[in-house]
Amino acid sequence: MAALMLGQQVRQFSTSVVRQKLVKSPIQVYGVAGRYATALFSAASKQKKLDQVEQEMGKVSALIKDPNISSIVMNPHVKRSIKQKTLHDGLAKDKVSAITVNLITVLSDNGRLPITGEVIVAFGKMMSAHRGEVICSVTTAQPLDVPNLADLKVALKGFLQKGETIKLETKSDPAILGGMIVSIGDKYVDMSTKTKIQKLTKLIKET
Repeated sequence: MAALMLGQQVRQFSTSVVRQKLVKSPIQVYGVAGRYATALFSAASKQKKLDQVEQEMGKVSALIKDPNISSIVMNPHVKRSIKQKTLHDGLAKDKVSAITVNLITVLSDNGRLPITGEVIVAFGKMMSAHRGEVICSVTTAQPLDVPNLADLKVALKGFLQKGETIKLETKSDPAILGGMIVSIGDKYVDMSTKTKIQKLTKLIKET
């Protein structure tokens, strides 16, 4: 069933005369949203419009976050045809590619418009991997100052392979008390003060 759905998506996304296999995505993204994103990446890659479609996904993302639009698109009681027209009308002024229009159409026809945001996120991850970017998320109790941020970037480069670059996302969370939590690629390191205290407390209780 999943293979049939994916095949239908590819046929609708691709406007090339010769139907070929999916272009292999740089990373594997799972779930329903991942399958749509994979089909989108393949169609955009075949037509050499990856960068253009990525920009258009930003426009779609902004559109579905608009309260007036989301109240229609995310409402299960609104007809699919109305949802589809609402999004198409919203994108009309931007003159987006047929690939993006087809994505909206397929999501609408399949009753999947509520996962549009997830599809965009998954596609964004593929594009980052396509550019050789390694997404790194760093959480600290307080925002890092410029010197510490520079030192962190130097340290993180040690995780990279040739041709890769860091795409750093930083955020602060006072709840971790101190230290930091780092997620880079498939690696996760919790060096927060909160976790250290929890481990110490557990150790004391066990002794």
